[in-house]
Amino acid sequence: MNPQNKLSPPKQMILGIQFLFVAFGATVLVPLLVGISPSIALFSAGVGTLVFHFITKGKVPVFLGSSFAFIAPITAATEKFGWSGTLSGIVAVGLVYTIVSLFVKWRGVGFIRRFFPSVVVGPVIMVIGLSLASVGVNMAKTNWVIASVSLLSAIIAVIYFKGIIRLIPIFVGIVVGYLLALIMGKVDFTPIAEAAWFQLPEFTLPSLSWEAILYMIPVAIAPLIEHVGDVYAISAVAEKDFVKDPGLNKTMLGDGVATGIAGMLGSVPNTTYSEVTGAIELTKVTDPKVLRISAITAIVFSLVGKISGLLKSIPNEVLGGIMLLLFGMIASVGIKTLIESKADFHKTRNMVITSVILTIGIGGASIDFGNFSLAGIGLASVVGVFLNLILPGKSKEVHIDAE
Repeated sequence: MNPQNKLSPPKQMILGIQFLFVAFGATVLVPLLVGISPSIALFSAGVGTLVFHFITKGKVPVFLGSSFAFIAPITAATEKFGWSGTLSGIVAVGLVYTIVSLFVKWRGVGFIRRFFPSVVVGPVIMVIGLSLASVGVNMAKTNWVIASVSLLSAIIAVIYFKGIIRLIPIFVGIVVGYLLALIMGKVDFTPIAEAAWFQLPEFTLPSLSWEAILYMIPVAIAPLIEHVGDVYAISAVAEKDFVKDPGLNKTMLGDGVATGIAGMLGSVPNTTYSEVTGAIELTKVTDPKVLRISAITAIVFSLVGKISGLLKSIPNEVLGGIMLLLFGMIASVGIKTLIESKADFHKTRNMVITSVILTIGIGGASIDFGNFSLAGIGLASVVGVFLNLILPGKSKEVHIDAE
């Protein structure tokens, strides 16, 4: 029985809005952390999701939101090349996804797993989270009471609650922390007061920067693997093989085009959201039409200036408390990748690859040639792939858990 077949249009609307709220906290948190308006991220997430559904023939029930993998490199690239230059790097990342989708169509997904084994992907994911740890701590320490309450609220939501609340810990933590900050007089209402009710998102066109492009492209490695895992996961939940129909090449192409559009509009890269997959599994509603309602709702929300003003009024300590959990969770996913893939650390090659990726990525190493710079996550990713190719032996592929 497919429950979605019995859903009336009003119920589809309610579920679509609910799925958006599952993704809402993470989608708006990324732009807040990189210093751009959350309204543009909501707009690009909605447009990107609709484009994805168009490319995949409306068959895959996913929502595309802001990618956390790019927070650190976007922040660093913006300092080096400016925001408009960084946007050209984001567009290039979308192009990389598109090129890889052509390889997937030609050779299948196997070459990705061989080229990016668990001892490369796992540590790179760990670097994504751990390299941001100091950002979370610095924001949280402005008021440890509010930060701690935000953190504990998110932990309680994800550990002790059932149903939809468990799927929106970021949202819960932000709401509870915001209310406490409100009581303590720590909320500045100026952004809300100055915002219009109807307001177009802050669009920014990219300017060509080859340095930013070369800086951003290597960061795409981990999100590419994440995309493969997400497609397998939603296939298991919906009990349909989306890897074959519409095909992994089509889903990756949809993700790439959506990210390229985000860069053209002045927003952050998109990625398929596993939180929404969890909500789909919980509700058993797998109709892609409901996710398209989520996308349209995101676009509508992006046009309400007061919503953007409200999001900008969230105190740093509230966001800092959430980040203490979130960035650590990202790092934990990297550890989980190594464990589930049964990476053998009795082998010296695996220890060497992992060690070098972690020290380069977390240590903030960089290579500079004139205006060209390769640093942090990007440099760690490139070095990890290089070591995997030249060192004798073979590492285990990434285990894709489709449960």
